Formats: sequence, C-alpha cells, structure tokens
Amino acid sequence: MEKQERIPETMRAMVLSGQARALTEMRVAVPYPGPGQVLVRVNACGVCRTDLHIVDQELKEGKYPLILGHEVIGKIVAMGKGIDPACLGQVVGVPWLAYTCGKCRYCLKGKENLCEKALFTGYTVDGGYAEYMLAYQRYVFPIPGIYQNAAASPLLCAGLIGFRSYSMLDPDCEKIGIYGFGAAAHILIQLAVAQGKLIYAFSKKGDHAAQQLALRLGATWAGDSSQQPPCPMDGAILFAPAGELVPKALSESNRGAMVVCGGIHMSDIPTFPYELLWGERTVKSVANLTTSDAANFFEQATLHPITTSVRFFELSEANQALQALREGSIQGAAVLRIH
Repeated sequence: MEKQERIPETMRAMVLSGQARALTEMRVAVPYPGPGQVLVRVNACGVCRTDLHIVDQELKEGKYPLILGHEVIGKIVAMGKGIDPACLGQVVGVPWLAYTCGKCRYCLKGKENLCEKALFTGYTVDGGYAEYMLAYQRYVFPIPGIYQNAAASPLLCAGLIGFRSYSMLDPDCEKIGIYGFGAAAHILIQLAVAQGKLIYAFSKKGDHAAQQLALRLGATWAGDSSQQPPCPMDGAILFAPAGELVPKALSESNRGAMVVCGGIHMSDIPTFPYELLWGERTVKSVANLTTSDAANFFEQATLHPITTSVRFFELSEANQALQALREGSIQGAAVLRIH
C-alpha cells in the first residue's frame, strides 16, 4: 500500500480576489479533505480560455477569493472518510465538473452535466493554480500511464469538451469544420483524423501559425474564419467564442448538418435568415461533461495516442500565461508546471 507523504501546512497559490483582473501569488493553508473528497498534489494545470472568461468577468457566478484551474493532473496524497485506501498514490485528472447532487431531475435522468446544484473546479470551488487542491473522488479520473505527465493536462478540459462536442455530430459525418484552432482543436483533430474524418480548420484572421499546425496534424484544408472552405461540410464545431461564426458555419454546411458550440461563453449570435437553418440543420451547445465522457475519451485516446503542443509556465507566471492566451500567442495549449 502507498505510504502517505508528509503534507505541509501551507502552499503556494495564485489567487483571484474580487474583481481584480490579475492573480496574486499567496501562501495559503493546505485544505483538508472532507467526506468523499481527496487531496491532490498538483503536478500540472492547463490554462483554459474559461479561466480567461472568469478573470475578464465574462463569467460572473464564481466565488471569491478563487484559485483558478480545471485541467489538473496530480497525485492523491490524502483522503477523507468513505474513500478506498487503495486510491492513495493514484495519478488522477481533475476536470471542470467538480460535483453533482445526484438527486435533481437532470441527475436522475443521467444528465449529470446539467445538474442544478453542480459545482465547478476553479470557478465555484478552488482549482489547480496551486500546489494542492481538493476534489470529490467521484469526479477525478485515473490517468493512463502514457498521459501521466504535465503536457497531458489540457486533455482534462480541452480534450474532454472537444470530445463531447465531436460526439454530438452524426457518426456518418465525413467533412467536419473546426472554427477556432487552439487547445481543444489541436487535440480533437488528432482523434478525428485517426478515425478517417476530413477536417477543415479555421483560425482567426492572420494566424498562419495555427493554420500550419492544423495542416501538420492532418487537416485537409486550413484557412482563416473569413475564408470559404473548398466544399460544404457535414458538420461543424465552434471553439472560437465568436457568435458571428454560427451563421457562417450554417452557410458552409450541408443539409442535415449540426453546428456545435463547444464553449461556455460566446458573444451574441447575430440574426440570420431562416434559409440558413432550413434543410434540417441544427445548432447545439455543449454544457460541461459526464463521467462517461471521460471514460470514453481516454479509451479512444489510448487507442489513438494524442500529442499535445504546449508552452510551459511556472506557477508564478500564471498571469503571463493568461495574457499570452488573451493575445492569441499560444499555439496549442498553455500549462503551469507546479510539482
């Protein structure tokens, strides 16, 4: 059995206070796990665009002070009551969805991602921009050996939400458009190409580096979001938080296509003529994830190994990482190395 390691009384954390637009490095108490919880020593935490939405006050339901971060890979070092002792020492991933009630109408229908009393890592509970964090054991996932490293941390949100978005498309879709080629897209394209899909990648205007990355990862075509693809698509996924891309994606899709909006926040969708929706086209959003999403994703990611393109930052450089993401200078994903 794994021997419990010595846990310090305090830890380093990057803390968001009130409506500040920057994080402050602080030394805070290491939290103690309650019933059903585990204490995770954080190895690495990915920096997600959702973190940027929180800092920029585009998402306003979070707690303060707050420790951001929901793309966590770490090791279980302590446990609360009710946890199997065999979990001690396990390398796990901690995702966005932190807790569900199990009792509301959505949970009872197996739609835990829509739980009315859900908690969210790095938003309504503290996350992984710290040396240690708490997590509910039900919502941490064992990480396959090939992904037990810092570079794999973006799989815990960019990977999972990308996979859930992809899973909503008709399995018979052959030509798929991906609008916004960042962390989620550069992970998803590898899985989709391995499954024989033809990917048409759209970056923001002038982002030739993202287009070249898409082509290296197997895209059939890459251009910017002002360009037209060479042919209509069978489905599309929007990772860019730009509402004006919804009618554009509809106009570039075949009849019966679905346009999936994969982000938690998006600018307003402009009005558009009904003819773009006609032909049984649909628009659908993605909300959170389920435990089965994680199991299915890591099963596929083990069958079709994924290599992430990451830029590493130290924990104390979290503000620089967020600013680089804001400026669009990250190709792939940003990751904080912590232990």
